[in-house]
Amino acid sequence: MRHDHSPSAVERIARICHEVNRAICAAFGDTSQTPWEESPQWQRDSCVLGVEFSLANPDAPPSASHESWLREKEATGWKYGPVKDPETKEHPCFVPYDQLPP
Repeated sequence: MRHDHSPSAVERIARICHEVNRAICAAFGDTSQTPWEESPQWQRDSCVLGVEFSLANPDAPPSASHESWLREKEATGWKYGPVKDPETKEHPCFVPYDQLPP
């Protein structure tokens, strides 16, 4: 089976991942996530990078995906904060994988 990893396919996958993440966040009371079309470009880019990492590393454990996300966030100026805030670039998940909540 041939896999399509073209930019358009990656973006389609990222859009689905974003919407799934948005639904999970909403289930836990976090309604800060906007639909893909309304999300800022930095958020969509981050999701695309996550998909590209997963496609390039299909056997990577979830911890590796989180560490990749953490490196990307750090490189773009994010830091730990108790509440996700794009203005101050703070995120409560900006912690090592083993310190993430369940």
